[in-house]
Amino acid sequence: MTPLEWAAEAWGRPVAAARPLTGGWTSTMQVLEAPDGARAVLRLMTKEPWRTHAEGLILREEAIQRQLAGTGMPAPTSLATDPTGAVAGEPAHLMSWLPGALVLDRADDALLATLAAMLRIVHAHDPGTDRPRTYQSWAPEAKRVVPGWAADPAVWRAAFAILDRAAPAYDGTFLHRDFHLGNVLWTGSRITGVVDWVETSWGPAGLDVAHCATYLALLHGPEAASRFVAAYGALDHDSQRYWDVLDAVGYLPDPTKVATPWRQAGRDVSDALARTRLEEHLRRVLDR
Repeated sequence: MTPLEWAAEAWGRPVAAARPLTGGWTSTMQVLEAPDGARAVLRLMTKEPWRTHAEGLILREEAIQRQLAGTGMPAPTSLATDPTGAVAGEPAHLMSWLPGALVLDRADDALLATLAAMLRIVHAHDPGTDRPRTYQSWAPEAKRVVPGWAADPAVWRAAFAILDRAAPAYDGTFLHRDFHLGNVLWTGSRITGVVDWVETSWGPAGLDVAHCATYLALLHGPEAASRFVAAYGALDHDSQRYWDVLDAVGYLPDPTKVATPWRQAGRDVSDALARTRLEEHLRRVLDR
């Protein structure tokens, strides 16, 4: 059985058309359309290392989507899963389609305020006894190597020294864990979808803020990142410095992996510009 055949059987509708979604880099994503115009989204875990861990990632996303159903959160609804790919041929998650489109070409104050407000809504969700797993660092010690492209190696050494210390104490919060413009759908000035819940975790709110800020720094420059952090507000600056550093170092050895899908989506962010922006963002964080 092919993935599309599995999706059609699980969905209970024939698939009349399948269109690839661009902008991501961990999965193969497709919008499926039935003859009656109904739509669904199919995630296939085809890329490593995520394919190796597909079962856990897909089951986590399914559980989170089911938990969020009925809460008002603009998250997709899980329709069917094949976490190991035993039937579909690839680890698969079929979910509802949400209206809207990515907005990658803006970072004005109005957009950042709406983005920050949505992240506060995510953080306000109370999972009760069904807390997701505790967050995992994406900046393990093995990544803490000054990159060959660095213009200022001292900035990176200073960042690594901060991460050698114990993480700050925090009050646990429900985290999306991969919240950024690439996972937010807009209809006009409204957010109509927050997608990609495979990394949902429990941890410090500042970690989600940091991840979104780093993404903005890479896409629009460090000044946009600073304005987003200010728009979110109510953060302890000393603790936030640690989470900002942790997230920035997590992009090593090279942030160009996220620039490639941006170029596919029409944004002119070269590899060199992405590297320069990441280092400048880190310098600003350290100087703050």
